[in-house]
Amino acid sequence: MYRGRHYAFLVLGAFLLWLAVSCLALSVTALAKDNLSYTQFGHTINVGPSDEVGDLTCFGCSIHVRGLVAGDVTAFGGSIAIEDHAQVSGDVTAFAGDLRLTKDVKVDGDATVFGGQLRRDPESSVGGDVTSMGGRGWIMLIFLTPLAVLGLFVALVIWLVQRVRRQAVPATAA
Repeated sequence: MYRGRHYAFLVLGAFLLWLAVSCLALSVTALAKDNLSYTQFGHTINVGPSDEVGDLTCFGCSIHVRGLVAGDVTAFGGSIAIEDHAQVSGDVTAFAGDLRLTKDVKVDGDATVFGGQLRRDPESSVGGDVTSMGGRGWIMLIFLTPLAVLGLFVALVIWLVQRVRRQAVPATAA
């Protein structure tokens, strides 16, 4: 293991790395105070008709937009509803949730739905690409494939360990 001076340099390096990351995080949050961006975990985000916000990010909840969003709108495990003449300057992304764009809605960027449904009024406007990979099967594929690969890797390691053990056991003399 590490001893003496090597251990002191390792601790000092870890502390300096932590200090640099902390300073960067604090400076980013200080700049973000003017940009009213919201990130929620499990609580719905509502933007009223007279509200103007920055980026919206939601984990395990839904987003309802009726005002102006100056950035991106992203929901993981929740739905996004953009309605009542709302406008989004960035991209709209729903992962494992639905996206609904009603009449006279304007999205300047891309609209992407992965593992959900896209409901779009013909009079809504999307400036970028519209991508929909609907259905919940995609979500299962995304999460089960790495687990299957990990399971096969563990089975391979167990098989190799057992094979090495069998060869290492000496034969008994009769």
